[in-house]
Amino acid sequence: MTADIRFFWSRLNANYWFYPALFSILAAALAFGMITLDRSGAAAFLNDVSWIVPSRPKGAADMLTVMAGSMIGVASTVFSITIAAVAYASGNYGPRLLTNFMEDRGNQLSLATFIGSFVYAIIVLRSVRGADEPAANIEEVGTAVAGFTPQLSLLVAYALMGLCVAVLVFFLNHIPSSIRVNKVLEGIGRRMLSNLRTAYPKENEYSDAMEPREGKPVCAWATGYIQLIDFGDLVKIARDNDAVFSLRMRTGDFVHRDLPIMDVEGCEPEDIEEKIRACFTLGATRTPDQDPQFLIDELVEIGLRALSPGINDPFTAITALHWLGAATTEIARRDLRKDVCGEDAEDCPVIPAPDDFDHYIQRGFGSIRSGVATSPIASEVMLDTLANAAAPVQNQQRRNRIRAEGVLLGEQVRQHLVGPDLERYERNEVAFLKKFREEPA
Repeated sequence: MTADIRFFWSRLNANYWFYPALFSILAAALAFGMITLDRSGAAAFLNDVSWIVPSRPKGAADMLTVMAGSMIGVASTVFSITIAAVAYASGNYGPRLLTNFMEDRGNQLSLATFIGSFVYAIIVLRSVRGADEPAANIEEVGTAVAGFTPQLSLLVAYALMGLCVAVLVFFLNHIPSSIRVNKVLEGIGRRMLSNLRTAYPKENEYSDAMEPREGKPVCAWATGYIQLIDFGDLVKIARDNDAVFSLRMRTGDFVHRDLPIMDVEGCEPEDIEEKIRACFTLGATRTPDQDPQFLIDELVEIGLRALSPGINDPFTAITALHWLGAATTEIARRDLRKDVCGEDAEDCPVIPAPDDFDHYIQRGFGSIRSGVATSPIASEVMLDTLANAAAPVQNQQRRNRIRAEGVLLGEQVRQHLVGPDLERYERNEVAFLKKFREEPA
């Protein structure tokens, strides 16, 4: 499967309209199926159930009309509330979080349930006829009352109404919960940790990325962000041509025409250029697929916004620091060679762009450090977070890199803090450096 097809599918079920459209199709199929059962006489047994009073055509039509009107009204309200929540989150936490809220399964499925119920009610309503209306089908079997009332379809409509009430209660709880900053940061953090474990599955091994090999360049053919790379197809192309591909760019990098994106050793790039292009998807925005740096950048963005003078919310920044610390520990204990071949990376003919430990440290703590240095409480927490991140790490080189980040923080703190705040920080700094003279846990 090419990168374009894989990316199309991953983005298709992330679109806000996908589940409402899918549920509408399923609801229409359910409605036609239930009406067919009613017309075949499958609902005749309901006349013998004493606690079910058969509906008359007018009552059935009124109920379905109310249901359809209510569902489309609630769906409009759900959409409006979602847009308001998205606007709030985008303005307060950063525009890149817009995608996170639009992809939220709770929001998508809530809207889809109401839209699907509306479609079901409208289709069933069309089949209801009064006693004075002629039959549309000579095989139609009547119920206990004159005309045609799809009794079984009405029972399903009642069940859908009950489901919609439950979904509405869920949605009204889900929306305020989803825009709480701690919940937002938790969602980003957990997704980031999952992506890191997928990208680097080998734990307690400390090799850095493989060094690229020289070759003839393959240049970008369009402008945009690299959104997805189909490594499986790249490996197949490389093996078919006895070549080695060394990528210069990673998922999430911005490219433009004639910018080299990879080097080819062992064959002429012109012979396979079209096949290589099919393995890359370019677009206007970055996505978290194959790009854990994107989620790290989101945490950094929220932290820096919180530490800006206009907002001055160090406790939000502290939460972002804690998740960055968890990511740092996860990265520090993993083999950073991407095993794109599903086997020993040493024999793989595709060498991804190197993501060494220093790259991730700089992307996370290095990017947020300048903002943290202006806040007494955030700077102290960052020292503690760095120390906690290093505690489980067995590799001394990576522990030293975490320690160096603490030293750099101290240099910037001394440019911003004075008096008792600086004295307290320096006492914490002494304790921080002492921890790195001890053996790792």
